[in-house]
Amino acid sequence: MEGDTVIDHSHDEEFCLDCWRWDPLASLRRDGDPPLDVITTGVVFFDIIFTGLPRLPRPGEELWSGGMGSCPGGIANLATASARLGMRTGLVTGFGDDAYGAWMRGTLSGQEHIDLSASRTFTDFHSATTVSLAFEGDRGMVSHGHPLPEPLLTDVHSVPHSKAAVIDLTGDVSWLEELARRDTMVFADVGFDETERWDAAVLTGLEGCHAFTPNAVEAMSYTRTSSPREALHSLADLVPLAIVTDGARGSYAIDQSSGEEAYCPALAVNSIDPTGAGDVFAASCLLGTLAGWPLEHRLRLASLSSSLAVQEFGGSLAAPGWGDLSDWWRDTKRRTSEGDPAAAEVQKHYGFMDDIVPRHAVQGVRRAQGTFAMASDAGDHD
Repeated sequence: MEGDTVIDHSHDEEFCLDCWRWDPLASLRRDGDPPLDVITTGVVFFDIIFTGLPRLPRPGEELWSGGMGSCPGGIANLATASARLGMRTGLVTGFGDDAYGAWMRGTLSGQEHIDLSASRTFTDFHSATTVSLAFEGDRGMVSHGHPLPEPLLTDVHSVPHSKAAVIDLTGDVSWLEELARRDTMVFADVGFDETERWDAAVLTGLEGCHAFTPNAVEAMSYTRTSSPREALHSLADLVPLAIVTDGARGSYAIDQSSGEEAYCPALAVNSIDPTGAGDVFAASCLLGTLAGWPLEHRLRLASLSSSLAVQEFGGSLAAPGWGDLSDWWRDTKRRTSEGDPAAAEVQKHYGFMDDIVPRHAVQGVRRAQGTFAMASDAGDHD
């Protein structure tokens, strides 16, 4: 759990010691807005993560890990990242009626405050599960699961309204027409094509979408280009906002609606688990877009948020909260004042953080733990 951020603003009218959540969109909210800022749909997995491994085990070998965590995974990574950034978040998914499913539903709804009103629990159905092995800044995964007994989006009209939605172009896109009718801003993503055919027809699903946020491999493969920047310009012809992420090499974006083009280098950090970093990046860009921030600021917040996430293990529960972001900014300014040239260079590019970090104490967010809590433990974590 992160330490509370305490900033002395005792003379500020908005200072509030009991506040634990931060709403970066509060000044933009109006009567009549949709109840949610963002909604998404997909499969949740019960993730078990082993960390501190020197490598993957050889056949017949047993390796002991330095750490272990458990948390909701899959689409829960994106939903949790969005909620922790202060967006009112909804998730349409299916849960098993096993202990894993009950724990994930309680964690996402009760702990992360995610709206699950359109999600379902299926009888006699077990949760999909993933074991993730984190080593040398990378990961290997083994998963098991079954198709849901019934489609999730049987009635798209019953899904809560939201300002934005995140969809997977290779997933269920049956609600795109309904989202367009609601004037919902659609952010699209796409997964790795295991067939490696990279059918360009997938990109036809971008019609009506506001943004597309693939990684460099996906972007170059689908556009048949040879560099992330070239792929970006190709995608910018298809959507108003195109963003291509390239891991440690940074990110590129073009926003046709504002005429901006930007590149953001990645922050150098010691990565222990990259699980969910892309979801944290996408959620940060979505928040910045809803807030109307300049394109470069959106990319820099996304880079910062994902850099904080990869220093924790656990996918969804590695996502930073505003306390993490505030702590990082305060520490950067402290190191700058002490004459650290690297911190001074970073502060030069992140000065906008002064305008967006909360000016009150922010309660820490829960991190992935070695096992999931039983109901009898709930009172210890209120």
